[in-house]
Amino acid sequence: METIVLATSNTHKVEEFNQLFTTSAATIVSARAYGGMPAVEETGRTFQANAYLKAAALSQKLKKSHWVLSDDSGLEVDFLKGAPGIFSARYAGAQASDEENVEKLIDALKGLPKRQRRARFRCVLCLIDCHRGLYYFEGACEGHVQLKPKGASGFGYDPIFVPKGYQRSFAQLGEAVKAELSHRAEAVRALSNFFKKQF
Repeated sequence: METIVLATSNTHKVEEFNQLFTTSAATIVSARAYGGMPAVEETGRTFQANAYLKAAALSQKLKKSHWVLSDDSGLEVDFLKGAPGIFSARYAGAQASDEENVEKLIDALKGLPKRQRRARFRCVLCLIDCHRGLYYFEGACEGHVQLKPKGASGFGYDPIFVPKGYQRSFAQLGEAVKAELSHRAEAVRALSNFFKKQF
């Protein structure tokens, strides 16, 4: 069985990846098991560029001896020309909490009708293998932003993101529904299929 080291110190992401990964050909472990993530400045202008920076930094630290996987994802709001986008985790500041980011986004959209609050979650995964092969997997989930946080499950913008075709937020719909619909689920399904074909 192959081991994939996930380039994150975010425990929510590690849990979510393990729930979504559907092949026994590999197992996903946190970078914490290998001394944590090296410092990475996310200077890329796209999700793909930032995903690569994180994967490359961890691969270098591990001396290219393991499969390394990174994720860069965020929420794109059409009215805000794609913001918060690559800055989703730090929309309200470098050390901002999920609640502070959500509050800032609600303030930016306050008073707008639903049609002007169209948004999507986007995820790009970057996989670097032991032999320096480079692979990308992408996923997106369309929906809109609601102006009042609702629900207790999930994290980040889940309490205000309502996926297309639903009336409730990701945080209200729960992990099982999110695992079917989410941007990360779509990207991880593509990753799982890649490993099923490889091994």
